[in-house]
Amino acid sequence: MFHREGHKIIFTTLVFVVASFLIIDGFVGLPWLKKSLEIILLVFFILILQFFRNPKRNTTLNDAQVVSPVDGKVVVIEEVEETEFFKDKRIQVSVFMSPINVHVTRFPIGGNIIFSKYHPGKYLVAWHPKSSTENERTTVVVENQTYGQVLYRQIAGAMAKRIINYAKKDAKAIQGVESGFIKFGSRVDLFLPLDTKIKVQLNQKVRGGETVIAEQA
Repeated sequence: MFHREGHKIIFTTLVFVVASFLIIDGFVGLPWLKKSLEIILLVFFILILQFFRNPKRNTTLNDAQVVSPVDGKVVVIEEVEETEFFKDKRIQVSVFMSPINVHVTRFPIGGNIIFSKYHPGKYLVAWHPKSSTENERTTVVVENQTYGQVLYRQIAGAMAKRIINYAKKDAKAIQGVESGFIKFGSRVDLFLPLDTKIKVQLNQKVRGGETVIAEQA
């Protein structure tokens, strides 16, 4: 199953690959060169397909837990000052996505969407300390009565040139359901209450919609 954001790119790539095969078959005479070019094209097409894959995830709905919004690796767990919405100290948990990860963003908790904002910006590498405040990004805050308010921020990386955000203010969020997509390498930051119990460790690999990031203490 492929994500809707990739349908146009997948079709365009398929047309390009088929046309390239026909050109190679008609104009390249050396067998080894023909085979090499065809393999390169096939690998390129497979990479595009795997990037836009959208596997089903089994989310156990729990208002007292925060699940990972994306697939990737935990690269930050620290207490920080969140300056955009909360304007106080929070625990930041950041998940870095490489180009080979699934890039679907999912709601980390269920509840009401009370804030959603897009920020244009730079394209620093996703692990750069200033990427959270200077890169292209979206900020979304979801609130439920059990856990409270959770902010998550989609951040574009050096390769990512477009962030898709489906979260609209005053709409309902369902934990684990798609909330957006980031194209080609990026990161998502979570900002959690200081009294939350963190359930992951640095460098741990996580799965969007399934891995529990935090729960009520």
